[in-house]
Parts: sequence; C-alpha cells; structure tokens
Amino acid sequence: MYIDDEKDNCSFERGNERFNYRVGAIIIEDGCVLLVTNESADYYYSVGGRVHIGETAYHAVLREVKEETGVDYEVDRQVFVHENFFTETCGVNKGKKFHEIAMFYLMKPLGKKLKFDDGECIDGKEWLEWVPIEKLKSMRVYPSFLASRINSLPTSIESIVTDETQD
Repeated sequence: MYIDDEKDNCSFERGNERFNYRVGAIIIEDGCVLLVTNESADYYYSVGGRVHIGETAYHAVLREVKEETGVDYEVDRQVFVHENFFTETCGVNKGKKFHEIAMFYLMKPLGKKLKFDDGECIDGKEWLEWVPIEKLKSMRVYPSFLASRINSLPTSIESIVTDETQD
C-alpha cells in the first residue's frame, strides 16, 4: 500500500468507527495462497486494499496487486462480495470498529511462486508470504471464511456477511 493515498480511498471515519470499501485478491500457486502480514499484526490477510474514489473494484484489484507484488496479474473472476464487521486488534487502528465491504477476485495463476520485496503500510513493514492452503485452518487469517472456502471457490459471485466484532 502507498501510505500517501488515503485521500483517494473510499473510506471514512466517524469517531471510533470506520467504513472501508476494499478489494481482495486470491492468488494461488502450487497449493499455496499469497497472504500479507505486517510488523504490528498477529494475523494474515489477503493481498488488496481500498478502492479509490471513481475507480471500479475490478481496476482497484489490478492496481492493488501490482502495487503490492510488482506483477501484472490478471483477474480470473470475482468470487465473493464480503460485508464484514470487526474491531481492529492491533496497529494504528487498534480498537476501531470497522464496517467493510470487500470484493474478492480470484487471480489467474502464473505457474510459479514468485518472491516479492517487503513493502510499507500504515503499520510499518509489510511482507507477502506463500502459505500452504492446508495450513490456513490452523492460522489466524482474515477474512475468516477464506480458510474454509479456498478449496471450494464458487463459480458465480457469492455474498458473505460476517460479524467478527470483539467487544
């Protein structure tokens, strides 16, 4: 993520609450899924980020994947619309209550697991990691449905609503 793009993002705050319009990329190679974590997080999350004002979700996922990986992946298909309610547990947004709508896209595989450079996010150093799919259920991964659904991705767009708030 580019730290200075906040003004372009489809998100807003009201007190301790934040709304995000986000995209997520599901990138699978050789039995592994590409996930992201950062130095303040105790969990993994999908490659992706917030949609910019005036940008389609489709174009946002292409942009976010390119920003985070440096590679021009192509979209295979959209697989999920996810509405999520959660309270952030770490980093600069710790304690904030989020209402997030995310569009998840399956990306076309390249046929090999590439190595990616570390990046920066609002919480500091961020890195990408190829995680074996069979290990997902034993890890803390968000969105939480990803671990159980990655081996059975829908052929048409599926809507999922989760409430992961932690009071």
